[in-house]
Amino acid sequence: MGSKKTAIVAATLVLATCGISAGIANADPPAPPPQPKTTIDHDGTYTVGTDIAPGTYSSAGPVGKGACYWKRLSGPNGSDIVDNAMTKKPQVVQIEPSDKAFKTDGCQPWQNTDSADGKPPGEVPPQNAQGLLQTILGGLNGAAGQSGAGQAPGP
Repeated sequence: MGSKKTAIVAATLVLATCGISAGIANADPPAPPPQPKTTIDHDGTYTVGTDIAPGTYSSAGPVGKGACYWKRLSGPNGSDIVDNAMTKKPQVVQIEPSDKAFKTDGCQPWQNTDSADGKPPGEVPPQNAQGLLQTILGGLNGAAGQSGAGQAPGP
């Protein structure tokens, strides 16, 4: 009778061990970590490299008639302001890999305009095209005004 109990205990251990190892062998691999986003679609503070990817971002400017405020943050605790602006105009900002965070408030969505291969982007999303164009024209107009060439020559 003792050998029957021993055989039952041994069989139970074998089955239990097989069940455990089969469960481990069939486990799904862990999901890869989420990739940083290249679009910022609402107000907030975003950690560079975790929440958002570094790169060149553009926004069409403020929402409604308000002001668009943004700032790049650095330093050990992310409290040092590297650059910032409060404006009613479209914006383009270069978020560096060394930045800790980027904060935006009251701005239309930001879109990373860099391409994956490091070449200039071939296409700007329609929702950002007008803002990017206004930013470029604003820069050109500002440069013309600073050079004293604010007026086109007459015929």
